Parts: sequence; structure tokens; C-alpha cells
Amino acid sequence: MQPRDIEHIAVKWFEAFNTKQLDKLLDLYAEDAEHFSPKLKIRKPETNGLVKGHDALREWWQDAFDRLPTLYYKVNSLTANDYRVFMEYVRTVQGEEDMLVAEVLEIKEGKIVFSRVYHG
Repeated sequence: MQPRDIEHIAVKWFEAFNTKQLDKLLDLYAEDAEHFSPKLKIRKPETNGLVKGHDALREWWQDAFDRLPTLYYKVNSLTANDYRVFMEYVRTVQGEEDMLVAEVLEIKEGKIVFSRVYHG
């Protein structure tokens, strides 16, 4: 894939996430995709921060959407190559301090196969 195609996946990811369209978000992921997040490690210690597959991703994000109805990601930058996009964004939730986040999406055959979240 070309970097612009990879970047387009990231744009669709933000659109689906920010409108809380969980099915559209999951459609961007391979069935056996993996997701790592420090927040997962805190909220679900038994995962050690890593979930695998659509069912686990759905459960994780649905919980976030239910708990944090004002959750929104504002894109700062996207940097893509032929198989990966680095996303820098600000996580906003009403009543919480904004958080700068970096996330990497790895793409194979047009689907996200692995995502990793980084923040302080």
C-alpha cells in the first residue's frame, strides 16, 4: 500500500472513533488484530495491556464509550509509510486534563493488524 492509503485508514479510524461507530472502527481491523494500551493494563490488569481479536476490541472500546461519553481524539499529526502510520493526538474528556497520545497502527492487506498506544 502507498503511504497515502495508510494515512486514509487512520483518518477513517478517527472518524469512526470520534463518532463512536464501533462497527466501522472494527471493520478497519483484521479479525485477529492485537491492541496494546497502558490504560488497558491499568483497567484490566489480567490482560497485561494487550487484547486480541474483534470481541476483545469491541468490549474494550464499548466500555470506554459507555464510561466516557465525551471522549474525543483531536489529531495533531499523521506520518505514514507503506505499512504503518504514526498518529499523534490529544485525548479530551470533559472534566479531565487533556492528554497527548501517540499511537501506531500496523497495516497488512488494508487492515490494522496491531496497534500500540503510548502516553505519559
